[in-house]
Amino acid sequence: MSLIERSFREKIVLVGVTHPGQSELETERHLDELALLVASAGADVVARAHQRRDAPDPATYLGRGKAEELRLLSEALDADTVVFDDELSPAQSRNLEKILGRTAIDRTAVILDIFAQNARTEAGRLQVELAQLRYRLPRLKGRGAALSQQAGRIGTRGPGETQLEVDRRRLVRRVHKLESELAQLAQRRRLQRQARRRGQLASVSLVGYTNAGKSTLLNAITGAGVVADERLFATLDPRTRRFALPGGEPALVSDTVGFVRKLPHQLVQAFHSTLEVVLEADLLVHVVDSAGPDPEGQLEVVREVLGQIGASGIPELLVFNKADIAPGAARELARSHAQEAPVVLCAATGEGLERLYRAMAERLRAGSEVVELCVPYSRGDVLAALHRQGEVLSETPADGSAMMLVRARLGPAAAARFSEFKPYAVARGPN
Repeated sequence: MSLIERSFREKIVLVGVTHPGQSELETERHLDELALLVASAGADVVARAHQRRDAPDPATYLGRGKAEELRLLSEALDADTVVFDDELSPAQSRNLEKILGRTAIDRTAVILDIFAQNARTEAGRLQVELAQLRYRLPRLKGRGAALSQQAGRIGTRGPGETQLEVDRRRLVRRVHKLESELAQLAQRRRLQRQARRRGQLASVSLVGYTNAGKSTLLNAITGAGVVADERLFATLDPRTRRFALPGGEPALVSDTVGFVRKLPHQLVQAFHSTLEVVLEADLLVHVVDSAGPDPEGQLEVVREVLGQIGASGIPELLVFNKADIAPGAARELARSHAQEAPVVLCAATGEGLERLYRAMAERLRAGSEVVELCVPYSRGDVLAALHRQGEVLSETPADGSAMMLVRARLGPAAAARFSEFKPYAVARGPN
């Protein structure tokens, strides 16, 4: 059930389990984050409960005794829904709802609900619907049995299982249709990115935990004016803007969907086309909320997800944001990651942006080369293209010829594109 289906704010009880090798402090941090997710979905947390277990109960997750305690707590507080921090199996969810007498959902359902609220574009809505259907399909099992069974003893036959199969086929068809539509949108996005990259512009992607300040940083870098909301997962669709690096060479920067602990695999699959902008980047600017409760943990979560989508090999620039809120914590984080040469800044005030620009330029230029070219005076278009696609270091008239000697820093693709103007090529001439 959606957390926003009712006109009033739902009362929620949160439940966490401390697993072997995990401390109760970690469990509390996870529940703190779950509380933020619930608030972003539009509901109120009225209580928390947790249990230490070696392994989840296969039938009721918590064990029947603890589930009964949870029922009494929920009744005393008149709670509407119980939300579990870990993903529940379909059977666990059904059994818990019978015991609790109210809706029992998991973290994944809450995240899907938030995504459904924040989806604005066609691609966003399609991706969210696909993720929801993939989540719900296995949970159809047993719904027909609650009505009646098509096969079984005399007196138990009925339309329930038949209707269940009808529902399942309908949802499977819808999943296939959504996958087809998203594949077309992904192809369109690919073509748009290829068109942008024909100019050989460097590409930067802002990545990080949800609510780390990526949209605020995009606004600070480009003046894009995109909405920077404090709610979790306010950004679902990538936004790409153009900006100039120190030295004048232009580049592209993209804001992307934020990551979170236990990010549902349905969302990673559904949003794969959105995440392709990360895979095609020349540099990842990893934004970390230095004022958050667990910045190191969030940093590791983001890197884990980047590894899952195949982006762990892309150069990364660490940025510790919100230094105005917790300057001491930001400095300590920077010291602990000194070998990675991070940048400390505040995107909201602009403090530290100049350091960020220089760091981005250095990282992007690390993969470039300085080339010397001989460009005819008549080829003003080539000189203009060099200024657009790289950093022109010097322009000197060549003695005794109608040529301009140009030293420029170019990426590999751009260097190859201008290879015909290298001195040896000019001296050799056409074959």
